[in-house]
Amino acid sequence: MTYVVAIILGFIEGATEFIPVSSSGHLIIFRRLFDTNDLSGLAFDAILQLSATLALIIYFWGDIWPLIKDVWRTIRRKNMELQANKTLIYAILLGTIPAVFFGLIFENWMETIFRNVELVALTLILGSILFWYAEKTAKQNKSLSWVRGIIIGLFQCLALVPGMSRSGSTISGGLIAGLSKDEAVRFSFLLSIPVLLGAGLKKLFEVRHGLLSMDFGLPLLLGCITAFITGLFAINFLINYLKTHNLNLFIWYRVVLAIILFLVF
Repeated sequence: MTYVVAIILGFIEGATEFIPVSSSGHLIIFRRLFDTNDLSGLAFDAILQLSATLALIIYFWGDIWPLIKDVWRTIRRKNMELQANKTLIYAILLGTIPAVFFGLIFENWMETIFRNVELVALTLILGSILFWYAEKTAKQNKSLSWVRGIIIGLFQCLALVPGMSRSGSTISGGLIAGLSKDEAVRFSFLLSIPVLLGAGLKKLFEVRHGLLSMDFGLPLLLGCITAFITGLFAINFLINYLKTHNLNLFIWYRVVLAIILFLVF
């Protein structure tokens, strides 16, 4: 793999993992164009995803650390009743279950049938319709609860299909569930951490033997650095952008990209 390709893949992963345009969809498109779908590609993508996830963890460390301390104190006291951050912790834990459940069921499809440019084009359109509906029906008058955490977790399952977008699906789910846009965006990112981390580590474990025989070297390092830095900028951009804007920019981008894909492939 050349340095340029590695940097481009890192940029795609870091930028599109957190902006609602679908990272998996963009990686499928890029790999289709340059015919790079192989075992090394899966391993490379898994490591890039972990680099982007690290950027997410660092960005939200101020939110994550109090949750870790609360859970740890609860375990040490042998008391199942959380003392603080109770709602957020339960919402994240329960909201993660649907994605894990359906992810294991459809895992083989995700690596075969779902890796299809035509499907990506279709889901780009379907995701845009979801975003538009969420913006139109958003009430933004309710607070986060564990029930709404599960609802948003179900929306996160849509991201199993390339082209839907994890952030777009969960932010839309949060708006439909009645959360404010700021809270929907924040919870969307926090909810994605367990799934992204788990999925990345799982894939890395599965390809570990092949990974030892692959000499990625400097290209892998460049790709990881690019994914990490780009991820930090993408997270910060989306959070600040959605404070004063809606999802229309991403809706139009997805629609235009889908039309191009239908015409080209």
